[in-house]
Amino acid sequence: MAQTNNATLIRREIITRLCKLYVENRLEDVDRIALEMAPRNGTQAGGNRCCIHKSRAIIKYRVMALLGFNVSDETDELESLYSYALRALSNKEPEKGVLTVVDEACTSCVKSNYVVSNLCRGCLASHCMVTCPKNAITMEHGQAKIDPLKCVGCGLCKEACPYHAIIYVPIPCEESCPVKAIYRNAEGVEEIDYDKCIHCGRCMVACPFGAVMYRSQIINVLHDISRPNRQVIAMLAPAICGQFKASYGQVATAVKKLGFTDVFEVADGAVLTAKEEARELEEVLGQGQQFLTTSCCPAFVELTEKQLPALKPFVSHTPSPMRYSAELVKQQYPDASVVFIGPCVAKQAEARKYPGIDYVMTFEELGAMMIAMNVDLQTFEAVAEEEVLPERRFAVSNGVLDSVAAYYKGPTLNPLVISGLHKKNIASLRRIATGKHDWNMIEVMACEGGCLSGPAGISSPEVARKLFNAQSGVAEGQPAS
Repeated sequence: MAQTNNATLIRREIITRLCKLYVENRLEDVDRIALEMAPRNGTQAGGNRCCIHKSRAIIKYRVMALLGFNVSDETDELESLYSYALRALSNKEPEKGVLTVVDEACTSCVKSNYVVSNLCRGCLASHCMVTCPKNAITMEHGQAKIDPLKCVGCGLCKEACPYHAIIYVPIPCEESCPVKAIYRNAEGVEEIDYDKCIHCGRCMVACPFGAVMYRSQIINVLHDISRPNRQVIAMLAPAICGQFKASYGQVATAVKKLGFTDVFEVADGAVLTAKEEARELEEVLGQGQQFLTTSCCPAFVELTEKQLPALKPFVSHTPSPMRYSAELVKQQYPDASVVFIGPCVAKQAEARKYPGIDYVMTFEELGAMMIAMNVDLQTFEAVAEEEVLPERRFAVSNGVLDSVAAYYKGPTLNPLVISGLHKKNIASLRRIATGKHDWNMIEVMACEGGCLSGPAGISSPEVARKLFNAQSGVAEGQPAS
C-alpha cells in the first residue's frame, strides 16, 4: 500500500523538520514550520491551490497530528503548536484513535459520487430523472443536474442513462476503507468512526490531499533518547530489510547512532510466535476445532473484534512477534523504554492494549530521524550476519504459514493465505466464519503482499520486495524450515 507521492513527501518533510527542531533544542520554533514551508510568494507546500493562509493551516494541523494529537482535540484555535508539544512531552494521552483527519485539507473531493458529464443531451425521456428515487435530478439549461444534498448514491441514474453521461466519481478514502469507517459529516469533512476503524491505514494512503494522518509518537521517543541515563531499546520489524539499500547490520548500527541503547530484531520474537502458534494449532485441531487463523496482524485482529465476531473464536491466542520481542527486551533491560519500529499504523493501536511497548515508530519516521541527525547508512560497514532467521519472512505473505509449518507436528495442513483486507477478502472471511470449507490454517495480512506493503513504509511494495529478497537472506518462496 505504501506510495511515494507529493503528499507523502510533504509529510516526511514535516517529520524531518520536527525531528531537527528537537535535536537542535529549538522546539519552541515548531510554529514556524508552516511559515517556512509556505513562505510568502513561494511554493504552497500545504497541498492545496487556495491561498497561503490555508496552506499554512494545513501544515499546522499535520504537525499537530505528528505531535500525537487528534485534530478534533483542538479546543482553542490560538493554542500554539509549542503548547501541544509540551503537552505531548508530559505524556497526557489524547483521545482515542490512531488516525486523524486534517479537516482543512479535506475540502477538494467531489460532493457527490455521481456527476453528470457534458455528454448529457438533455433528452426528452429523462430516464435519470424518472429513475431517481429521491428526486435529486433536475433539468437545467438543457442538461441534467444532480443535487448532492438529495443524492443517496444509489447509482440508478447512471444505469438508466442511454448516453452513459453520468459517471461514478469515487471519494478515495471512503472507497478504500474496507469497513466503512470513514464518512463525510454534515460539514462536508471526512470523519473516522473509531468504533469501526481497524487502523489498516488504507484511507491515509488513498487520500490524494494527505488529509488523513497517523498520530505520531516520535516526539516522545526523541525526548526519552535525550534523557540522561535513560535506556531506550529499538525493536526492528522484519520488513526493515525492504526499506533501505543497506544491510540489516548497517541499519542496526545507524539506529544505535541515533541514540538508541540497543537494537532487537523482532524476527527473534517471531520465532516464539511461530513455535507457540504451531503448538496451539495442534491443540485446537486435536480438540475438534475446524481451523485457526494467525494473530500477528493487528488490523485483522481488530477486524474480528469490531466487524466479524463470528470469526473471533478462531483467531489464535498466540502473542504477536512485537509482544514476544518486548518480553525479550524486558528480560535484559527491565527499566528501558521499548520502541517498536515498523511500517504499520495498527501496531500503535495494538501497543496500547498491552504493557511492555512504550512507543511505536514508523519506518518513514526512522528515515526522517536519520536525515535530521545526519546519519548516513552508507558510512557504516556491511558486516555479514552469522545467522539469518527464516522468521524474517513474517514480513511477506505466506511467511507466517511457512514458519508455523516448520514447527507443526499435527495432522496434514490445508492452509489458505488471505493477502489484503479489502472488501472482497472481508466477504470471503465472513463465509469462512461459517465453517463451510476445508481449510484448517488461515494466514491473514491486512496489506497485500504482507508487511512490506505497510502504509508507513519508505519503499514502494515492488522496490521493498526486491530489497527484501536481496538483503534479508531469505529468498522469496523459500520455506522457513
